[in-house]
Amino acid sequence: MTDRHDAARAALEAALAATTRPTPSAEAPHGAEQQRGKGRRGKGRPAAWRPMPGDPEQDPRARDGEPDPHDVARQIVLRQLAMAPRSRKQLRDKLRQRACPDEVAEAVLDRMTEVGLIDDEAYAGMLVRSQQASRGLAKRALARELRTKGVDDDTARDALEQVCAEDERDQALRLVAKKLRTMHGLDATVQTRRLAGMLARKGYPVELSMQVIRDAVREAPEHQRD
Repeated sequence: MTDRHDAARAALEAALAATTRPTPSAEAPHGAEQQRGKGRRGKGRPAAWRPMPGDPEQDPRARDGEPDPHDVARQIVLRQLAMAPRSRKQLRDKLRQRACPDEVAEAVLDRMTEVGLIDDEAYAGMLVRSQQASRGLAKRALARELRTKGVDDDTARDALEQVCAEDERDQALRLVAKKLRTMHGLDATVQTRRLAGMLARKGYPVELSMQVIRDAVREAPEHQRD
């Protein structure tokens, strides 16, 4: 798991390089100038970035010793993506929690979308597949999950097209069979009620749920007549 996490973070960092100006640490001045930089930023901290000779652009990270808000926002987003996939809205909300100005947040999110680090379509498809496989969620519950994560309706609709009616029925059958094994000895009415509640919480339509449950309960060995 650690190797997979490290590999994912390395890939994100490589992609992020396209969104930022590399810090030319190898070109940093030495001697007295370097010592003055350390004095300004504190013991053990790197000297402030300085432009290359002939570069008219001044890196805002070096102004008044304040960090560049765009760089701070990029690092926040990078850390979030290294932990788990996120939608653009989730990342925007995180930046607001950290008091990042909206115009800075949108600029950083736009750039990361351009280089492929943020992709709500891919995120929505991944979420649908993983939640269907791990939790057995049906379309209605999956749509609710996508809304909660901030995925827009059009993107969610496209992602949900990969879930077909046959897949939902097969998943409902597996869920009912697994749950029914834990309810041996209960009255058929009680089993039916609990199974219906379980499928409803997972977003299955009532008609499909009752059809699957009736068949499963009727065919259970404990309810077979001698």
